[in-house]
Amino acid sequence: MSEQVHNRLAVVRAERKVSRQSLAEAVGAHYQTIGYIERGQYNPSLDLALKVSKFFGLPVEALFSLEPFRPLTDEVCGKNQP
Repeated sequence: MSEQVHNRLAVVRAERKVSRQSLAEAVGAHYQTIGYIERGQYNPSLDLALKVSKFFGLPVEALFSLEPFRPLTDEVCGKNQP
């Protein structure tokens, strides 16, 4: 059984004003696959994770993680430091 891959895909996509459809077309996936990934119902392949990261110009670890991401407000405000 594979571990859940956590992601910030919906946040980054909304921030950059990119639709699921346009992201899916750019990375060669179905738009529903993007939704499944965002909801944590599907883990992206390494190939797909790398394509998504390249599309946004971000390191893969900025978008995907095996550990849950801290809320962005905590990171920005410096609360709950580990």
